[in-house]
Amino acid sequence: MFKNILIATDGSELAAKATKQGLDLAKDLGARVTAVTVTEPWVAVAPGEVAMAFPIKEYDESVSANAAHILAAVESEAKERGIPCTTLHVKDQFPAEGIIETAQSQGCDLIVMASHGRRGLMRVLLGSQATKVLTGSTIPVLVCR
Repeated sequence: MFKNILIATDGSELAAKATKQGLDLAKDLGARVTAVTVTEPWVAVAPGEVAMAFPIKEYDESVSANAAHILAAVESEAKERGIPCTTLHVKDQFPAEGIIETAQSQGCDLIVMASHGRRGLMRVLLGSQATKVLTGSTIPVLVCR
């Protein structure tokens, strides 16, 4: 059925639940896992005066260290279960775009990710990466809550 499952994670508690479900599925199917975390472009997270107070070099170092921590946890969990796992940190992309592009470029046949379940104004203001992946992907998506 599925041979290469992409697990998208931002390191949150909710994403950890989706990671566990994705790893359980991979174990049951004998699939391998590609774990990805995506960090947004500097200009998307630090407009105007904030950018001057927190230079891009520090931003890059910070997101790289955070991504390494997030991906190491997934890799460790996969290793404990005997699941082959590749990890990728995609920089300077919006999460949904980075997830979809990674799934395609890595030959994944399923995307597993969490949805924070935002509704109303919070969804309008913060958007929904899960919705964007669902509507933009040609690869099946399993959304976990």
